Amino acid sequence: MSTMQLDIVTPERKVYSEQVDMVIARAVEGDIGILPNHSPYVSPLAITAVRVKKDEEEFLVAVSGGFIEVRGGTVTVLAETAELPDEIDVDRAEAAKKRAEERLADKQKEGIDFRRAEIALMKAKNRLRVSQNG
Repeated sequence: MSTMQLDIVTPERKVYSEQVDMVIARAVEGDIGILPNHSPYVSPLAITAVRVKKDEEEFLVAVSGGFIEVRGGTVTVLAETAELPDEIDVDRAEAAKKRAEERLADKQKEGIDFRRAEIALMKAKNRLRVSQNG
């Protein structure tokens, strides 16, 4: 079976760099599945769990926005943040989820940036999903 190079990088580090069989991600316009020899493609990414299929196994990578590019047999995910399942601090993610839910529940309180709280909640839920299903 043919493979393609997948590189997931953040401003701080290279999170993942391997040959894979398939990548599935949620771009802002919807889900996309990428197989070897995919046509060139660039899109912003939503907060998503990138699914990676390699050697008949599958795992998730938590990604908090960024871009995905497919070019010449390589898929590059340029992410704001990215974490492999074993890197996720579940207690920290649970605490972030709880804080965001509390902020969103208190609609009367002034000074709350609700969009920021919604994004924090999405990121926390994504990290928890990856840690449980990675």
